[in-house]
Amino acid sequence: MKSSLSPEQLAEIAAARTQSNQTRRPTVPALEEILYEALPVLDHGFVRVIDYFGDDAAIVQAARVSYGTGTKKISDDRNLIRYLLRHRHSTPFEMCEIKLHVKLPIFVARQWIRHRTANVNEYSARYSILDREFYVPEPAKLAAQSQSNRQGRGEVLAGSAAEQTLAAIEGLSNEAYEIYERLLNEGDKADPEKPGLARELARMVLPTNYYTQWYWKVDLSNLLHFLSLRADDHAQYEIRVYAETILDIVKRWCPIAFEAFQDYRMGGTAVSGPGMAVIKRLLAGENVTQADSGLSKREWTELMATLGRPA
Repeated sequence: MKSSLSPEQLAEIAAARTQSNQTRRPTVPALEEILYEALPVLDHGFVRVIDYFGDDAAIVQAARVSYGTGTKKISDDRNLIRYLLRHRHSTPFEMCEIKLHVKLPIFVARQWIRHRTANVNEYSARYSILDREFYVPEPAKLAAQSQSNRQGRGEVLAGSAAEQTLAAIEGLSNEAYEIYERLLNEGDKADPEKPGLARELARMVLPTNYYTQWYWKVDLSNLLHFLSLRADDHAQYEIRVYAETILDIVKRWCPIAFEAFQDYRMGGTAVSGPGMAVIKRLLAGENVTQADSGLSKREWTELMATLGRPA
């Protein structure tokens, strides 16, 4: 899987990675290793760390200002961070920020932007011409609509159905770009007597599988919330792979916070009051059924799956 970077972009990244700046502020060696590097995602996308502020120590520092000097005597850094995350104390995690450069399909960007807790600046097709780069799913990710979930996928397409679908996606995407170029009238064979359509209008013919780019700056608290939703197994694959790449970045950046996040958010679960009552009854040896549990069928099924019991 390769990110489609031009030779000029690769040269710029290589030059940036050779630079070194003296600073008195804390840095994270593991994150410095990948600073500016384009981490490939999907067929043409990537995630790059452009800058960051803070680390695990910054979380602890902020919390101890809040809790007073006594905290340091009763809890080491790891236990304090785990306590903060376990009890949803978010402000200490807001002391850490990261700025990412992301290249992603437009339809993924439209999902992503719903998280309105970051600073975003997107590449503008009003001023610039988009590259001829569009997302085509791998055959293994080409699935039919789920029959049980309106926003999910079902069986993977195979044979002629898959071939025809992929051909349709590629054909439509290429045709749309050819129309886009004709509207702009800026190609090698452009007619000087025919004014090109304004870029802000020409862009409307491109489908949402075309790639866009943005700078996305977010604090660690809001980033972890984003990841808890978008790195989840139920998230759409195309945004989930970006979230998984960012998870690896967080692991390098704030490893103690990452460990706590994995344990309490990704590896944990939320249980309602009635759900907790069911668990207590089960622990007491009662034979509890969905009918007498007070839970809906869906909540009952989810709870039993969490507990590893048949529904």
